[in-house]
Amino acid sequence: MPASPTKTVAELVVDFLQAQCVDRVFGLQGGHIQPIWDWLARRGVRIVDVRDEGAAVHMAHAHAVLTGGVGVALVTAGPGVTNCVTAMANAQLERVPVLLIGGCAPVAQDDLGPLQGIAHVDIMRPVTRQARTLRVADNVLRDLDKAYATAAGDGNPPGPVYIEVPTDVLRTPVPPKLVLPEWLAMKPPRHIPPDPDSVGIAAEVIGRSRRPLVLTGRGALGARTDLVAFLDRTGAVYLDTQESRNLVPPDHPSVVGAVRARAMQEADLVVVVGRKLDYQTGYGSPAVFPNARFLRIADNWEELRDNRRGEVELFAHPALALAALAQAVGKPSAILDTAWTEALRAEHVRRAEKYAASLASAPPGKDGHMHPNRIFAALQKALAPDAITIADGGDILSFARMGLPPRTYLDAGTFGCLGVGVPYGVAAALLHPDRQVVVVSGDGAFGINAMEIDSAKRHGAKVVFIVSNNAAWNIERLDQEMNYGGRVVGTTLAWSDYAAMARAFGLHGERVTDPARLPGALADAFAHAPALLDVVVTQYALSSDAGKGLGWVPEYQALTAWDDAEKARRAV
Repeated sequence: MPASPTKTVAELVVDFLQAQCVDRVFGLQGGHIQPIWDWLARRGVRIVDVRDEGAAVHMAHAHAVLTGGVGVALVTAGPGVTNCVTAMANAQLERVPVLLIGGCAPVAQDDLGPLQGIAHVDIMRPVTRQARTLRVADNVLRDLDKAYATAAGDGNPPGPVYIEVPTDVLRTPVPPKLVLPEWLAMKPPRHIPPDPDSVGIAAEVIGRSRRPLVLTGRGALGARTDLVAFLDRTGAVYLDTQESRNLVPPDHPSVVGAVRARAMQEADLVVVVGRKLDYQTGYGSPAVFPNARFLRIADNWEELRDNRRGEVELFAHPALALAALAQAVGKPSAILDTAWTEALRAEHVRRAEKYAASLASAPPGKDGHMHPNRIFAALQKALAPDAITIADGGDILSFARMGLPPRTYLDAGTFGCLGVGVPYGVAAALLHPDRQVVVVSGDGAFGINAMEIDSAKRHGAKVVFIVSNNAAWNIERLDQEMNYGGRVVGTTLAWSDYAAMARAFGLHGERVTDPARLPGALADAFAHAPALLDVVVTQYALSSDAGKGLGWVPEYQALTAWDDAEKARRAV
């Protein structure tokens, strides 16, 4: 039997990635990472090269969310790494597994003032689960295995990890006897079962509840079937969040998203599944949930015990915990307030249908330009059931959360990270070339990563970008009746022709000023994707972000309720 060949660290890094079934890496080329880049190309691993390193991390982020795996990005030293800080912070707050591999100067040059020499690890440490420099060639595989497992959330919250390998270490050969097979083997995800005694106690708590509410987050994404079964068994009402949108079918009788504030105020038990109780959920405060006890279910501590402890806390894989609870509960409680659940559902359906019907008749603003809701009215009819929708921006994000039909969905998230739309869309379209992928972005947010439409074209990502163009950043017009003299609050932009920009990069591009043209423009865009529609909208449309019509946008309801009620509670 011939001896195994001696391989360099760079080749072993690629061996490891392929062993984890990583089929694509997002990045931007540079000398410090060239050895890894070359081996990726030799092995046929797809390299999605981008125009800015931060966009590579955003793409890896979207890829991770849509696959349930780890997204991998590769960037060079210096500004290559520092350009990724915001995107890594976004993944950290969103609890998304991303592995960023960076380059750094040779070990011997470390403290001599080398090219692009900066303390990457010190910069990355506050916004990652782990940040390290791997200087010992013989240990790189071991350390890479640890980094990948940390990103995936093996025993801890998932999230971004940064590692860097000096260029000379990448070129160092490692004796075959030091390449242990367990470092290369793909590890199955851990599914922690719930403690049976805790399940029994939790079932008793649910049985004593008259008005149970289930609230989900990212950690529940793998528990769709068991979540629906649990809702059927308990008769609880259900609220998703932007992390878990469309996890439960919108026609399920438990869904009551349009009366979110009332459900939170009146529930006597809140079952939180895989969700942090952050600002979007009013921190779990009694000001928002005045009548509720809590039951927490998660397989990591961040989603299990922040801000509001549970009367029972099930540290377990959410799907296994929900399945065990459904079996233990058996049927809805004898004291379940069915009048309450039915009233919430009826009001939800009434409001949702009324809002959906109003989209197509939204009047133009005083400037004569169409209301942004006309975009969503057209999308309601154009989107297939398996479409992937992405929202990016300030005001347009509020309109999108209410107006986009339930589909696979991503947006700017907890970090409010504008500029994610274009790279998310590119990654989604490359992963799912046979599905519709639509990005609805404000013109300001679009500009942050607008150059990545070139990446869409070069890589054949069949994504449709819709730019809601009101020539402004979060503009609010304060009219005479409000006694503000009709002045404008916000920062104006130019009425730029983003469709012309798209055509310059070889995309199909069209500017749309008439809402009657939107259905045809969308059909043309899907037929010729990648494509961009520059839709001119009014500056006079106030979103819920601007303080009016909070409707069913969760974070603004929660924050307003928390602020008002918490002040009153503390005053007493």
